[in-house]
Amino acid sequence: MPTETFEFQVEARQLLQLMIHSVYSNKDVFLRELVSNASDALDKLRLAALRDDTPDVDVTDLHIELDVDKEARTLTVRDNGIGMSYDEVTHLIGTIANSGTAKFLEELREAKDAAGADGLIGQFGVGFYSGFMVADEVTLVTRRAGETQGTRWTSRGEGTYTLETVDDAPQGTSVTLHLKPADAENQLHDYTSEWKIKEIVKRYSDFITWPIRLLPEPAEDGAEAREAETLNSMKALWARPRDEVSDDEYHELYKHISHDWREPLETIRLQAEGTFEYQALLFVPSHAPHDLFTQGYQRGVQLYVKRVFIMDDCEELLSPYLRFVKGVVDAQDLSLNVSREILQQDRHIRMIQRRLTKKVLATVKDLMTSAPDRYATFWREFGAVLKEGLVTDSENRDAILAACSFASTHDADEPTTLKSYVERMKDGQDDIYFMTGESRQAIEDSPHMEAFRAKGVEVLLLTDAVDEVWVDAVGEYEGKPLRSVAKGEIDLGGTEDEKSEAEKDAQSEEYAGLLGWMTEHLGEDVKEVRLSSRLTVSPACVVSDANELTPALENMYRAMGQEVPHAKRILELNPEHQLVKSLNRAHTGQQDRAELTEAAELLYALAVLGEGGRPKEPARFVKLVADRLERTL
Repeated sequence: MPTETFEFQVEARQLLQLMIHSVYSNKDVFLRELVSNASDALDKLRLAALRDDTPDVDVTDLHIELDVDKEARTLTVRDNGIGMSYDEVTHLIGTIANSGTAKFLEELREAKDAAGADGLIGQFGVGFYSGFMVADEVTLVTRRAGETQGTRWTSRGEGTYTLETVDDAPQGTSVTLHLKPADAENQLHDYTSEWKIKEIVKRYSDFITWPIRLLPEPAEDGAEAREAETLNSMKALWARPRDEVSDDEYHELYKHISHDWREPLETIRLQAEGTFEYQALLFVPSHAPHDLFTQGYQRGVQLYVKRVFIMDDCEELLSPYLRFVKGVVDAQDLSLNVSREILQQDRHIRMIQRRLTKKVLATVKDLMTSAPDRYATFWREFGAVLKEGLVTDSENRDAILAACSFASTHDADEPTTLKSYVERMKDGQDDIYFMTGESRQAIEDSPHMEAFRAKGVEVLLLTDAVDEVWVDAVGEYEGKPLRSVAKGEIDLGGTEDEKSEAEKDAQSEEYAGLLGWMTEHLGEDVKEVRLSSRLTVSPACVVSDANELTPALENMYRAMGQEVPHAKRILELNPEHQLVKSLNRAHTGQQDRAELTEAAELLYALAVLGEGGRPKEPARFVKLVADRLERTL
């Protein structure tokens, strides 16, 4: 096939320009990226060989080579791993056609400084292009294991790339960087220097399980040829004693397996001995990935068996609500050709999952007291996803609750645990009160909060989408029911000016006619109109019945494609508000029923607006308000 020239797509050109005119303060990361890609290719070939997916492929000496040519100013990173076909090169290298590119560019532009930009490389699968930070031209030659024909990809990063097939390509992939001149602007290091190559590999890639070999320079005439030098120790960090591994080494392993080049928030080690042995090294990230809540998010940790890599993203080892955790599990008693189907049924895997889950939850809970700042970071980034476990994992529900904290009216800055909330409950208070909403401000401004604020009763302020679900699934904490302030009837009591039962009965009788008439005329929208004990300032509010779904939960189920019947809600009136008193007098006095009906509609619409909803007929609502204003001005 002749050489063909293609144009990069728009986003790819933008990405390459960012790399060429690099905003990264540390250009050394290009070598880390290429070595990491080579390591992944070797892992994939070993796995394919174990499963007989690539017959007649030699896997006896899998390795990575670094080859420097000082005269030509080239650096080649070569592996004899799985390689790529022509179509794979086109898809994976030629077009950068992945959904993360746009997000990468967006976050790169938003990075406040060069250090922030450094943290983004690799996170979106674009690490290959970091080679353009140090090279004027990049050439990739690859042949997929089991195929006979290879592919060459070449680009100067100027908007085009070339593709051609080659017949003499060895198995695997080689990436050759035609390095920029050593004295070029911002070119701080000479990457043809042997000591520099060794320093980068030792710092970033010492734990790689495959040998990284630096090929010697050609021997001069008469000189004895040198052997290739292995630069990395290839020691599995999870198998080494804790006091022999530095935090920096752990952090580099995390960056390698997670493609997040920030340091992790927490490192968790676990070693199980006995009838079933395994080792685990887990990491809690310091930042949530951009796609954590998308359906295609790749979750799970790496699975090894007897130090042999088996698979990435082993979902069976951690529950979905812990999908943010990265790491490695090395089991001693599993088969090397274990499949995902086998894992789903394996009792040992279920044992590991239970143990890892308990360990992660215990670690998060310990952070509350041992490192409050780190816990605050964790909760900000991962609190919403952890709370999913309150719905899906009843076995560990108590442990999850113990690791959770919630915004509260008790303190505007410090969240609270349920345990602390219960300790602060007022005498005679039986329920743990909460309210869900889009934001703290929206909840605090809600009419439903008025009586609680007036009487100093603490309310949990829940603003994540999952909060609508888990409160019903959990139901209670230490025997105290979880109670929404926007559902059912509320009777807080406990104040000096509290009405007597006789006064309440008299008031109910006074308003009985208005309540019955409004229930009839608003019957399409509400199931009942009644007097409220939760309002102190606003004239009205709408509430859900104690056992009904909230509007937000209805919308959530519909968004997931589930049909749920629309539940009529309850309109509550504040009998102490002048507007409600006037409405009652107008009804008792047989005032014009058409005008009274409009007033009732307006009051209901105002109540809907007060909780952040939308009137059923916005245009009619606007007209009614305009007409009323016209008559009063």
